This record gives sequence, C-alpha cells and structure tokens, in this order.
Amino acid sequence: MSERRLSLDRIAEAASVIDPVFLDSPQFLAEALGLDFPLVVKVETMNPIRSFKARGTEFLTSTLDGPMPLACATAGNFGQGMAWSARKRGLALTVYTAVDANPLKVERMRALGADVRPVGKDFDDAHAAARDFALETGARLVEDGRDREIAEGAGTIGMELLRWSEPFHSIVVPLGDGALLAGIARWVKAHSPATRMIGVCASGAPSMERSLRTGRRCELSRTDTIADGIAVRSPFAEAIEDLTGVVDDVLLVDDEAIVGAIRRAHADLGLVLEPAGAAGLAAVLAHRERFGEQLVATVLTGGNATDEQVRKWIA
Repeated sequence: MSERRLSLDRIAEAASVIDPVFLDSPQFLAEALGLDFPLVVKVETMNPIRSFKARGTEFLTSTLDGPMPLACATAGNFGQGMAWSARKRGLALTVYTAVDANPLKVERMRALGADVRPVGKDFDDAHAAARDFALETGARLVEDGRDREIAEGAGTIGMELLRWSEPFHSIVVPLGDGALLAGIARWVKAHSPATRMIGVCASGAPSMERSLRTGRRCELSRTDTIADGIAVRSPFAEAIEDLTGVVDDVLLVDDEAIVGAIRRAHADLGLVLEPAGAAGLAAVLAHRERFGEQLVATVLTGGNATDEQVRKWIA
C-alpha cells in the first residue's frame, strides 16, 4: 500500500482545504427502505452542485502553482465541480461536453462562469476536443480519473464514512472513471482492511468491470445506459492501477434497476437522484442476497435529474 499513487497524507490534507460546504455530507441508517440488513446511505447531493465532484476539483485547484487557464471534458457533474472551483479562484475554464449532455448540468456550468462547448456524441469525443484545445492554447487539461488529486479529494468521503460507530462489512460505490471508488477504497483499506469495497457499473457500460476482472484495459465501441455519469467507454490506465488491489468486487446493474432505485430513494428517503447517483443503491437492492446481515454503506453521488427525468421516473 505504501507504493500506491494515491497518498493517505494527501487525502487527509484535502479535508483541510476543500470548501466546507462539500464536506461532512449526511450519512444515516436508511431504515425506511425496509431491507433485511442495515444500510447506511451517504448523501452527496446536498451541496451547491448536487454531487460529490467538487471534493476532487477543490483539492486539485488548491494545488495549482499560480493562475492558469483550465480545460476539461465532462458528462456534467465534474464540469460543475470544476466551474465552482475555478470561479472561486478566478481561473478561466473551458469545458467540453457531448452534444446531448444533460441540459440542466450544461446550464449550471455556464451559470458558474464556464465556457461550455458541446461537441461529439459522447464523453470520449468531448475529451479528445478538450485535449486538442489544451495543446493549442496551453491550458491545463484536467482529467477526472487520471489526475490523482481528484481521487484524493474524493477520498475524504472514506474518512467520513469510517466515523460510523461500527465497522462496515461492505461499502458499495458507483464506478465510472474510477476516481471516487479509488479515493474511498485507498482510505478505507488502509484503516479498515476487512471492509469489502464494491464498485458498481452500468451493465450497458462495463468497461471498468471488465478491465478489473481481466487485469487488462478494456475499451468499448459504445455504451448504452441512462447513467451518463458512469458511462465510461475508454478508462484511463492510471485509474485501473489505482483501483487494482483495493477493490474486492464489481457489480453490474441495468437501467431498470437504476430507475427502481431512483423511485425508492424518492419514495422512502425523500431524495431526488440522477441515474449514476442511484447506481450504488440499485446494486444493493438488486443484489441484496449477497449482503446477508452485514452492515453496508453506499454513496448517493448525484442529484442533477432534469425535469423530464423527474416526470418520467418519479412523477
């Protein structure tokens, strides 16, 4: 563990520099779900961008050596985190998204001052455009899943989870680009090694699941899921390296299970979740037989559902 890319000291440091509005998110026993085992949910939607992503962007931007223009690609939530942190520090930010990106997320990135440029059919097209822009202009390209500070900032969630009064048997975390799970797992495995770290991919976007099972980086020609926030087609090698050895298993959930979890979160917990934000809960509900009488936790990672999604899946 001492040779790993993600640093425990830097995760602890991140907790001291991230804007407090993104720290100490609620975590509580979700008794209203009526499960046969205790489930703790950690709610990362109760902040100005309705997701956990600013934990990583706050830490990364705090480490920059002087003002510099920034660029990134995003499905939406990471771009909001970047926009929040860039505006706070007076940094110019150019964000690339797919042309069909969540319009609510695009609107909020622009409201936070980012120059948002839709291009291409998916995240990989947007990432290629952001990379070209950075090469042409000299902007710093920030890559969620590749820049270690992003994962280390997310690791502060692991610090907070382990303040629970009892040790968790399993912690279930949505798995997209890998930064969230890698950061949490790095901290948890160092301080509670018996806790099983379980990632969750959409069955229509299993590149990370396949990469971790085979030990080889797996690329997909396309993804097919409503969970755009975890719809990774081409994972970063650095993310796979960070996850290897600290993740015990990866579960797959289909879109039907994700919609079911969105509905349960609203009906039983009073929460509005977006598809990727509900993936961990979906896995707990769909694979409940795996958990027996364990104490389990999951992270509800994002709540940027559009009006159309709310009408379709909740109302």
